[in-house]
Amino acid sequence: MSATINSFWAATLNSMRGLNCGIRTERAVRQEIAVVVAAVPLGAMIAPSIGWYVAMIGALLILLAVELLNTAVEKLADRVTRDHDPAIGRVKDFGSAAVFCMLCLTTLVWGAALAVRIHWF
Repeated sequence: MSATINSFWAATLNSMRGLNCGIRTERAVRQEIAVVVAAVPLGAMIAPSIGWYVAMIGALLILLAVELLNTAVEKLADRVTRDHDPAIGRVKDFGSAAVFCMLCLTTLVWGAALAVRIHWF
């Protein structure tokens, strides 16, 4: 049991180190963290139910996760080569597209929650 707890603790520390690095070095991560911090209380006021609230905050957390993965891909690609490489450019574009898709989904979830809250639907 102690080994499991130690592994969990080590994984948690690694995750916090990665999040901290993202906050320190990436503007997009800082912006999304600020949105999450503001959205927690705002979402509680907007959400029509607890299920909606979980979906709203969950969408933002997934957005942050996709942004962190995109950042990881970009940093790794930059380590491979700083020279212009069309294949690496496409890989970076794929990551950016993933973030865009998640932004769209997050907007849909928050918009739908607001619409339900004000009885548009």
